[in-house]
Amino acid sequence: MNQFTGSKKILTAVFISGRGSNLNSLIKFSKKKSSPIKINLVISNTKKAKGLKYADINNIQRKIINFKKKSLAEMKVLSILNKKKIMFICLAGFMKILSKKFISKFNGKIINIHPSLLPKYKGLNTHLRVLQNNEKISGCTVHYVNNKVDYGKIIMQKKVKISKNETVYSLNKKILIEEHRLYPKAITKIL
Repeated sequence: MNQFTGSKKILTAVFISGRGSNLNSLIKFSKKKSSPIKINLVISNTKKAKGLKYADINNIQRKIINFKKKSLAEMKVLSILNKKKIMFICLAGFMKILSKKFISKFNGKIINIHPSLLPKYKGLNTHLRVLQNNEKISGCTVHYVNNKVDYGKIIMQKKVKISKNETVYSLNKKILIEEHRLYPKAITKIL
């Protein structure tokens, strides 16, 4: 039994902006019998998000919401989430910052994955900054979303060793593999 809806799977939306590899991983995870979530909505702030193809392939409804007028966009999103009875949100490479007001409507039910060991290297260009600072270890973090970027309470982390000739590309690839493993584990842990 999970804390949201008894034993039924929790209706979940995934927010994306890019290639959607974490979305794809979460969809595969959601199809497992043991998974606590059912993804039935994908939201993107851009129609160029390559990840939208995963929604199409898996017959998951998708909505593209223009975030130029943030409060309007968020009202639209909330209305869609309401209609679809969404109880849980996973951010997976969503490149927009949600407002305090939006987050409060889903208090404790929005999580994000970030490609660093938070609280280090919040924000963008993570791998580049990690390498520029000659770090020996990086990784990824799943955390609750609050009104500060990459600041919410940490749910789980996975460390990744940085090799001698590491590049932004190779580090990204290495960490992405761990992200795909960590995100489902973190979801299972909290639900």
